[in-house]
Amino acid sequence: MADSKNVPNQLNIEISEEVAEGAYANLAIITHSHAEFVIDFVNVMPGTPKSRIKNRIILTPFHAKRFMKALIDNVKKFEVANGTIQDMESVEIPFNFGGPPAQA
Repeated sequence: MADSKNVPNQLNIEISEEVAEGAYANLAIITHSHAEFVIDFVNVMPGTPKSRIKNRIILTPFHAKRFMKALIDNVKKFEVANGTIQDMESVEIPFNFGGPPAQA
């Protein structure tokens, strides 16, 4: 294995245990201004009238477009390996997911 000191343009990225656990989201809300794109990731639970944003990512327009292209590329690779992902436009899922209302 090559010595990392001799590899040009190598980026050393670390991840904390908390971040590595991730956060589940089943809704993304995307907004933008002239200077940035904001993606809010939300976990909407069945039967609950209120949800909180779990994570917010803020991107420059340049990086938003690069992210979009990378996501498209990865979805294509996933579908080659695992089959076509059903488009959500053809699936109707109610916001309450058919579950009972939440109670404390």
